[in-house]
Amino acid sequence: MPIRKSSAASIEALSADLGSDSPVKREAAIARLAVIGSRAVDSLVGIVSRPERGPTARAAALRALEALGDGRALEPALAACQDANPVVASAAVALARVFLTGRHGAPVLDCLTSLALDGSRPESVRLAAVTAVADLEPSTLKPLWAALEKDPSPAIRKSVSGTRPVEAAGSTSDQLNAAAQDGLPEDPQTLRLLLASASPEVTLATLHRILERIREREPGAPPAARADWMRVRGAAHVALARRSSRLGLYDLREALEGAAEPLAVEFLAALSIVGDASCLEAIAAAHGQAAGEWWRQHLSDAFSTIVTREGLTRRHGVMKKIKKRWGRLPA
Repeated sequence: MPIRKSSAASIEALSADLGSDSPVKREAAIARLAVIGSRAVDSLVGIVSRPERGPTARAAALRALEALGDGRALEPALAACQDANPVVASAAVALARVFLTGRHGAPVLDCLTSLALDGSRPESVRLAAVTAVADLEPSTLKPLWAALEKDPSPAIRKSVSGTRPVEAAGSTSDQLNAAAQDGLPEDPQTLRLLLASASPEVTLATLHRILERIREREPGAPPAARADWMRVRGAAHVALARRSSRLGLYDLREALEGAAEPLAVEFLAALSIVGDASCLEAIAAAHGQAAGEWWRQHLSDAFSTIVTREGLTRRHGVMKKIKKRWGRLPA
């Protein structure tokens, strides 16, 4: 499909934001490129294939490609799995996982199995590879699990000890439907990856029900896992936002208003995509009580993005109200 001039300019600008020092800009760029779809693939593949773009931009590009699931990303993903930077390699593993059960599954499985067994690779990359293959048929993974149970790394042994894979749970859509209807998986990382690759077949009602279940689950999670569940809730918001849905806006506003600590950047990424004027007071409230400069800056970025998209000026009622209550605008 030829890229229209306007689309090309948008893709170029968003691609530049993938290397931004601002996590909010990066997350918003990832989500928006996913919305643009196949027209963005060549640009994203170009970033992944060029080490000079830096690990931050390359990992972000891999995450955007993961959301798109386009076959053109397969070869770059397999190559990037061998990258010396563990953040890039782990992001490439997550992208490769998308193709694991398709017609190119054999080379993907070979790549991920080799990574999992390679004791010279960073432990984080090996663990990512183990997680990526864990949903395959038990008969396929039996030799790998047997080898890893004797691995010198305690973390690798723990990742497979007592957790031999069960029957495959079905497609991503099937697993998300099951999460909405029957209950969430125990591992928040598994759910986050499913949400990141949610297809249009997953209904907005399903995504919203998952968001509600996460809200119920998050407060009761062990303190060490609570941040992971908060990030999953943010991923659910991004999944809704990519579909231009505002079903999650109430939760976004409530989360901001009650935030004693910085939220996961996924929350602000979702706000940057679908937030409207009704969100600005919540952002201003969070900004007014923010303790750290970096969190205030992220809130300001989200506020400015919404104001620009909604075409608001200082004369609009909500802007006057915010200035009267907090003395200044976050932007």
